[in-house]
Amino acid sequence: MSSRCLDRIGLVAALLASVPAAPARAEEAAQPLRVCADPDNLPYSRRDGSGFELRIAQLLAAELKRPLEVYWLPQRRGFVRKTVGEDHCDAWMGVPAGFERLLTTRPYYRSGYVFVSRVADAQPLRAFDDPRLPALRIGVQLIGNDLAATPPGHALARRGAVQRVRGYTIDGGDGPAAQRIAQALADGQLDAALVWGPQAGYFAEHAPQPLQVSLAHAPEGMTMPFEFGIAVGVRKGDQALRDALQAALDAHRAEVDAVLAEYAVPRTDRPEGAR
Repeated sequence: MSSRCLDRIGLVAALLASVPAAPARAEEAAQPLRVCADPDNLPYSRRDGSGFELRIAQLLAAELKRPLEVYWLPQRRGFVRKTVGEDHCDAWMGVPAGFERLLTTRPYYRSGYVFVSRVADAQPLRAFDDPRLPALRIGVQLIGNDLAATPPGHALARRGAVQRVRGYTIDGGDGPAAQRIAQALADGQLDAALVWGPQAGYFAEHAPQPLQVSLAHAPEGMTMPFEFGIAVGVRKGDQALRDALQAALDAHRAEVDAVLAEYAVPRTDRPEGAR
């Protein structure tokens, strides 16, 4: 081998030796936190970056020193299989604690169904034993592809309130069902509504006419739950990510609570959050 070739090899070796070695975990730390989210489901998430679940996801990603990456898919039937199951993302914000299809953190808040009424109403609906129940026009959400009734819907049926109850599907067109219910209530098309708390609180705050919410308690003898703990879910078996997210939630407890308060989420795990 010529001396010129040897010189060239020596120069390359010297240049390589002068480049500092990257930390062993730099590549791992740069991996994004891939979160699944619905592109049009306020107050949880929207493609423009708004929604309290995206805000909380940003807090968690920052704590883990990982960039946040969002995979958008409507949270409908088969959402776990189509997202985490197909490796498009690693975590879903806002799933029920103990959700059987995912490994979940502890709840970062707990909420329940609420009665929604106009602030101006002299006698707002606040209980299932109200004798006016069958005569009132009451809005409720219908969930799933089979348009199943929510627990409050079943409670209304048990009390004979069927004929004047109006169901709002989650795939109704102009915005989330809770938004359409709040608009109908403000417009006088409904007398009252029973809505899942986080959605009711947010859209009551943004309704064109002042609305109020109050927690709905299950009538005596009804076993269906009216409140749920809400957590972050990851794929089954990924205990390391679940534990890391739990530690991040614990570290940012005050900030998480502040975000939930900003979005007017009724809380059953905090006395000041119950309305």
